[in-house]
Amino acid sequence: MRASPTEVASYAGSGVALASSLTLTDIGVIVGIATAMATFVLNAYFMWRKDQREQRESDERFREMEKHDG
Repeated sequence: MRASPTEVASYAGSGVALASSLTLTDIGVIVGIATAMATFVLNAYFMWRKDQREQRESDERFREMEKHDG
């Protein structure tokens, strides 16, 4: 479904009206929230990777111990 030029102009006008109503404080809050969310997601991802890596290392140590214990 394609948008007509009238619809596009309406959406653009709405976007401009919304953007012009934001104060610098509002923009700072939005950027702060986005930064906090990005930090949380990235930290969760890298902690998951660390946990996976440590689990593989632990499993390998157990296999080595079992191999030597006979």
